[in-house]
Parts: sequence; C-alpha cells; structure tokens
Amino acid sequence: MPKVVVDWLYVGVFAVVGIVLTVIPLVVVWLLAPRLSLPQKQLTYESGVIPFGQAWAQFNVRYYLFALIFVVFDVEVIYLYPWATVFRDLGAFAFYEMLVFLVILFVGLIYAWRKGALEWV
Repeated sequence: MPKVVVDWLYVGVFAVVGIVLTVIPLVVVWLLAPRLSLPQKQLTYESGVIPFGQAWAQFNVRYYLFALIFVVFDVEVIYLYPWATVFRDLGAFAFYEMLVFLVILFVGLIYAWRKGALEWV
C-alpha cells in the first residue's frame, strides 16, 4: 500500500474514533437521564426567587456600551499576548505596527471616556 493511502487511513480511523467517542457519552446520557416532567422544570430559575410578571426588561444602553468596550479590550489581549511571546523574533516593524494598534485602541478608550461610556452610574 502506498504511504499516502496509509496516512489517509490513519486520518480516517482517527476521525471515526473521535466521532464514536463523542457520540457514545451523548447516547448514554440520553438513555440514562430521567424524563419526569414537573411544572417546576418549566420555570425560569432566578436564584430561588419565584418569577412573576414579564420576563422582558428594558436595560440602559450604558450597560451595552460598557460590555462592548470590555470586548474590545479583551480582544486586544488576544492579539497582545502572542505578539509579546515572540516579540524578540519579529523585529522593529512588528513593534511599530503594534504601537499603531495600541495608539488606535488608546484613542478609542479616550473617546469612550469623554463620551461617558465608562460611567457606571
């Protein structure tokens, strides 16, 4: 058998084993899980407090903006950490490129701060 066929055979066996090891626990849980339907299971869980009224509530847009700013700076860390681990191998161009990236983010932070998006009150 050619080496390419053997390599693809390994890939196929690995894929089948992966699928089987993923499906077996799901099937076992489905077979063993109790199916007793109680009315309490249909209630929303609110820290032990029995829910009343509408589930829909209007939130202030500041919470949304605060969450968006958090996501932006969280994504910044996703880019900064790998860059910092290989910083010595990248050279000066990568340093200045990351500096531009950080300046853009800093300008965005200053803009959000001035617009009051970071005010929690």
